[in-house]
Amino acid sequence: MLKALAADEHVTRVAERLGLPQPTVSRWIAELGEQLGAPITAKNGRRVRLTRAGRLLAEAATRSLAALEPGLREVEEELDPEKGRVVLGFLHMLGRAIVPELVRGYRAEHPHVRFGLVQNARHAVVAKLVSGEIDLALVAPPPEGPEFESVVVFEQPLIVVVPAGHRLESRKAVRVEDLADEDLITLEPGYGLRQITDDMCAAAGITPRYVFECQEIETVRGLVAHGLGVALLTHAEFAPPPGLRELSLTPRTGRIFGLTWLRDNPLPPAVRAFRDHALRTHGVTATRSGSPSTSEGTTRHR
Repeated sequence: MLKALAADEHVTRVAERLGLPQPTVSRWIAELGEQLGAPITAKNGRRVRLTRAGRLLAEAATRSLAALEPGLREVEEELDPEKGRVVLGFLHMLGRAIVPELVRGYRAEHPHVRFGLVQNARHAVVAKLVSGEIDLALVAPPPEGPEFESVVVFEQPLIVVVPAGHRLESRKAVRVEDLADEDLITLEPGYGLRQITDDMCAAAGITPRYVFECQEIETVRGLVAHGLGVALLTHAEFAPPPGLRELSLTPRTGRIFGLTWLRDNPLPPAVRAFRDHALRTHGVTATRSGSPSTSEGTTRHR
């Protein structure tokens, strides 16, 4: 209102521009002057002009509005599912195809939604979710605990990869127990696949002999292809390196990937809409606590 008065210096026209009754504007001017202890307007014929105090106050209000407008715009976008921002954390391996496909499908329906994409190891992604740095986490296995809620979005079978010429190469299927005397190549502690490998070895009653601990699955494949050990992995998204053999695992075991959020943290509309899109297009099972349902003949690792 002060900004409009400074520009027009006519109470009636300012009231019309703001859609307010003229007496309401006049009363507000008088009350503001009483609060300041000095009038903010003075009559100038049929017009009014801002006093020095009124002009200083108008300039301060203009500066404050300029600083506030970006924040108000962000809040408006956050509350509007068509204009909001989704911050998604996920494993490095999902950045080639899975996440782009998921995001592309959502953006086709909501072209103005913006995304922040954060890639890291499972433990780091989950930590960012807990701290509020990201809205949703796409990891395997989904974290367990009463503070989390998850939707299983897809599942990948686990396999054994060995170098060409390995003693197990001719097997149709391999058990985890068959790897008891093998040099194993895996990811570092904190990665989801490492946790699964540890759990499977423990369930089979063997102590794994890890000779290489890596940060990238493709590095694991490369080391195996060069004859430096064997590994438990998922199928390669693209052609595996020469010298690598992929063998089925028995019993059939699946690695599940879950979209996870904090149960007691209200999701902004855009984030909620993206989560619902993931459930609608990819979701298998929603879970609040405990494990998702298990497919017949398949062991799922969380």
